[in-house]
Amino acid sequence: MTGVTVREASPSDLPAIHALYRDLHDGDEAADPASRAAAGRALSEHPGAHLFLAEADGEPVSSCVLYVLPNLSRGARPFGLVENVVTRRDRRNRGYATALVGRVLALAWEADCYKVMLLTGCADPGVHRVYAKAGFRAGVKAGYVAYPPDGSP
Repeated sequence: MTGVTVREASPSDLPAIHALYRDLHDGDEAADPASRAAAGRALSEHPGAHLFLAEADGEPVSSCVLYVLPNLSRGARPFGLVENVVTRRDRRNRGYATALVGRVLALAWEADCYKVMLLTGCADPGVHRVYAKAGFRAGVKAGYVAYPPDGSP
């Protein structure tokens, strides 16, 4: 694959990332512009949070967040959490997410993470192949998700 760049996003990339998020979850609740801007600032200021953007020939095609979190076990080595992996619907199955997740894992290993976790609610086998190709293994641990008492995510 040629012309793909994966880099940490800057505040000026937030509109493009918000546009990508429209392809993350069908029917996801939209945030107002002020809330999106505040969340973007909070993410950029949060220690250990890394927002990534993959571009194909200068066009935003994929994004995710890596959180590198402090830890008291495993020799006090941090662990990573990957969240909100998304690729534009019309640009899927071209290796962009694989390149993105590979770069994200490389950064986690550079940060001395002893593991990186990722949850997906997607049943598409292609999505699972992307994560397996990047090095994630299913079935190693059980994942659990809790939602607020009203039941909404």
